[in-house]
Amino acid sequence: MSTYLLSYAGWTFLPNLLMEFTLIVSTQLVTGWIQSLYYGITIRAGDPKPQPGNPRYFKHRRRINIAVIVIYLLYTVYEADYWVRQTGDFFQDLELPVDVDEKKIKSRFRRLAAIYHPDKAVSPVDHANAEAYFVKLKSAQDTLTDPNKRFAYERWGPDILTWQHASSIRDYILIGLQSSGPLYGGSMVVMGLLSLTGYLQWGRYWRYLVFGCLALIEYHTLSRPYWSPFLTRVLNPLLTTATSHPPLLPFQFLALAHKITFTFFIAMGQLSPFFALPAPPGGSSASAFDEQQLQRLEQLAQSTEIETGRLLALEMAPLAGDEAGQNDLKGKVRGWLVQNTIRADPEVRDALGRSMQRRRVGAPAGAR
Repeated sequence: MSTYLLSYAGWTFLPNLLMEFTLIVSTQLVTGWIQSLYYGITIRAGDPKPQPGNPRYFKHRRRINIAVIVIYLLYTVYEADYWVRQTGDFFQDLELPVDVDEKKIKSRFRRLAAIYHPDKAVSPVDHANAEAYFVKLKSAQDTLTDPNKRFAYERWGPDILTWQHASSIRDYILIGLQSSGPLYGGSMVVMGLLSLTGYLQWGRYWRYLVFGCLALIEYHTLSRPYWSPFLTRVLNPLLTTATSHPPLLPFQFLALAHKITFTFFIAMGQLSPFFALPAPPGGSSASAFDEQQLQRLEQLAQSTEIETGRLLALEMAPLAGDEAGQNDLKGKVRGWLVQNTIRADPEVRDALGRSMQRRRVGAPAGAR
């Protein structure tokens, strides 16, 4: 059992981690190339280019890096959709719509069987290919004409052909949920451990929210006797009317939802350095961080005071040993401060004015 769990964990999370590492390296390389090309086009020859550490350089690199990451992740979603279309499904193999009934399925199979029967092949190679294709058509016909198998196929895909001990809809649902359980349980454990280590701090709420929504959507899609209303009323009509994309089956829709969710997690991990606010160093609390900043401010004030004293001593170096000259300079500086700083203050002027008015009360005529 432990070997199975380790194998499952490795094949589930290791490709994702390798993909994220590849994304980090490739985006940094592409970002550097695009930034160099951008400077080569927008900056004239001979003009200085922004260098690393320059705010302008960092702003350009940040924008280019974000654009590269978003474009790459959109491409991964498109690649997943392309793989779904290339893989196909039993409805496409029989060239039938997804809402076809049992009678039309059997009629279509008889027509295709008459065309692609292995007995009509001429060479051994053609016979082998025709036999494989005929077996595929027969499997599609047997699956779609059985209501229980069709229910399971639409939700779990061709994997249900290997479920030997399932016969009723309840059996298929139980086996399907058991196959999905380790994925969600293992993912929650990994996300919790990464959160405890501080790796997934930025956007943690949105990660858990998206993951919970995915689990809810999958449970609703797999356990209901009807297709998801979003799939039948929104997504499939949009795909079939606006594009040449064939309608998605529930298992294809869930596969794309898994891919989009994982892509969203990677995007948050890659974009977090550009949007996350700087956290207190060393994992210290907010009060400890503020205390550290106050200490740094106090040290800066002390160093400024020392530097000011040193500059003042340097300015008074010519008067070293001349006590009378120093006293005269101090008196002039004191007078300048009084005349230009203290008396220039609006409150000081108002106080002097009120004092002079009180003194002139009762003064004889002609007195100044």
